[in-house]
Amino acid sequence: MGLATRRLELRWGSRMKNENGFPGLLERFFTQRLIAQRRVSSHTIASYRDTFRLLLQFVEKRLHKPPSGLTLTDLGKCPVDRRK
Repeated sequence: MGLATRRLELRWGSRMKNENGFPGLLERFFTQRLIAQRRVSSHTIASYRDTFRLLLQFVEKRLHKPPSGLTLTDLGKCPVDRRK
């Protein structure tokens, strides 16, 4: 387990340990952090959405795993700069 994953688990506690840990965490990032806490504009939300869409498409191709099945550990195994 990477340090970043461990920090997120300590911060979010058992909420990350359910079977949909990463998708739920990503959804909470949008609904709780960006919309409720930060009150960002719709343009900012769209930018984050598009960025995550690109990242998840890349990870899906690299790991052959759908975004709905990803965990934070999976993302730690797939650095963007790794060459095949």
